[in-house]
Order: sequence, then structure tokens, then C-alpha cells
Amino acid sequence: MTRHAYETGRLNLPFVGIATFGKRDYVSDWSAIDADVAVMGAPFDFGTQFRAGARFGPRAVREASTLFSFGHAGAYDHEDEATYLGPDVRIVDIGDADIVHTDTETSHTNIEAGVRAMLAGGALPVVIGGDHSVNIPCIRAFDDQGPIHILQIDAHLDFVDVRHGVRHGHGNPMRRAAECDYVTGITALGIRDVSSTTREGYEAARAMGDDILSVRQVRKLGVEGVLARIPKGARLYVTIDIDGFCPSIAPGTGTPSHGGFLYYEVLEILQGVARAHEVVGIDLVEVAPDYDPTGSIAILAAQVLLNFLGFIFHERGQRAALAP
Repeated sequence: MTRHAYETGRLNLPFVGIATFGKRDYVSDWSAIDADVAVMGAPFDFGTQFRAGARFGPRAVREASTLFSFGHAGAYDHEDEATYLGPDVRIVDIGDADIVHTDTETSHTNIEAGVRAMLAGGALPVVIGGDHSVNIPCIRAFDDQGPIHILQIDAHLDFVDVRHGVRHGHGNPMRRAAECDYVTGITALGIRDVSSTTREGYEAARAMGDDILSVRQVRKLGVEGVLARIPKGARLYVTIDIDGFCPSIAPGTGTPSHGGFLYYEVLEILQGVARAHEVVGIDLVEVAPDYDPTGSIAILAAQVLLNFLGFIFHERGQRAALAP
């Protein structure tokens, strides 16, 4: 029987110590990143059109992630009969990109620099926003990484081209991504109800390779049906807007929309994605903790990220074991 590491060393309970993501090591020198996963905060919310506050998302998600820090031998899932995020998966927290108040372009440039540093260090980049505009510099950083397909989980299409001169707000990221020649397409899940994007925006999105599914359409198709719509073999960048979830479980966000996903609906899609695709980058955005005094939205965000990372590296290990 394998000895569990709780028997030695510090107990390291969640409320003890400094709240890095998952209580993993902090790396302040971005030129010295040496890890499987690097996590960066992007506390920028100047792109919002309704309720601000996502600038506090990275801090809240890090704090919540300590609940799942394990700190020892990983997390055993009795349904999957697998141990996730064991000591063989090296995760570091590189802190936050520097944000310059009122200056979108400088702030976005700093976020882009962080993602480039994570990629240069050979790590899977994970960015915690911030509003959804932080996806724009994240995708820019992949301009030398080969073709990618974007999986978007969101209540809103975020395909506005320009509005009153604004091109880099939280309604624009998927339009900016679709304009990149290395982005081969977008699969958008959860898009519903009243949207910030006009009919012309939807038509432009479809013409530029965006496959759009509402929550009800996703439920009708089922997990396997949804996964079948993602191009086979595509390298995926996954962007998760927390408002893709139903506000009954994710109230703390700037633009909530009822009728969203529940936890396992998204988790099962992410697990299927990890099995079938190489995931090359992740962002999770729009957590605005002040609108949720229970703290449940930050726990949801941390739980989704840690589970998704667990799936990704478990599947990488399975594929490596089968390789000749």
C-alpha cells in the first residue's frame, strides 16, 4: 500500500501560509520558469460594460484554490479510479501581470509578455482574469506557436468588431482572435439569450469559422455530440468565461445570464477535450467576487481549473505510457 505524504512533514492546511494558486511555489523571475503549468493573474477589468470588479478575480480564485491544495500526493477520484495532480505535475504561480490603470494597451502588453514567458519556459499557460478582454493579449502571445483552435465557454459571443472606437473591450476578444491567421476556428458553447452581439455579428462570426451552440443545443447534443464538432486533432486554447455557468451557482460576475451550464456539464466536456486534444493554453475570466458574498464563485473557478489541469496531465501520462 502506498504511504500517503500526510504522515510526514508539515500538515499545511488550506488556511496556513501564503495563498498562491493551489499553494504551489511562487516564481518571481519570469525568465526562470521551469514547470509543467504556470499560473498568472491578469487583474484587468477596464473593458467591462456593466459591473466592474473582475480585477479582484485572481486574488479570490487563488484564495479559493487553497481548499484544493492537497499538498501531498494528489487527489484520488473514486469514479475515475485515478489520482490527479500528483507530485509529478509541477505547477508554479508567477504572480500577476502589471496593470496600469486607464491604460488598456500597456496592461494588455504586460499580460502578453507573461504568457510569452510561460510558453518560453515550456509551461502550459493558465491565466486568471480579469474581464474577458484579457484573452486578447493571451491569444496574441500564440502567434509563433502554430495553429490553434479556440474552445469558448461563455454566455456571450464576444464578437463585436468595434463600438465607439473600442476594439479591445470584453465584448471583442473572439472577433480579435478570429482575425489571427493562426486561429483555425472557434467552438463557442453556452451562448444564449440577450447578447451584446448583433445579428450581423453572429453572421460575421459564422463566416469567420465560429461554431455557435447555446446551452440548450449543447444539452440536446450531449457531451459526445459536442466533442464531435471540435475539429479532430486540433490543438486547443480553452477560454472559460465564468458567466457561461448559471448564476444560481456563479452569481459573482459582471454580466450574469440565467439559463447557463451547471458544474458537471462543463466538467464532462473539459474531460472529453483533455482525452481527445492537446490543450495548449487556458484562461478563466470574469470572476467578480464582490457580487458573491458566499465565495462560491471563486471556489467554482478554482475547482474547474484544478480539475481541468488534472484531466490534461492524466491524459498526457496515459498517452505517454502507450507511446512506443
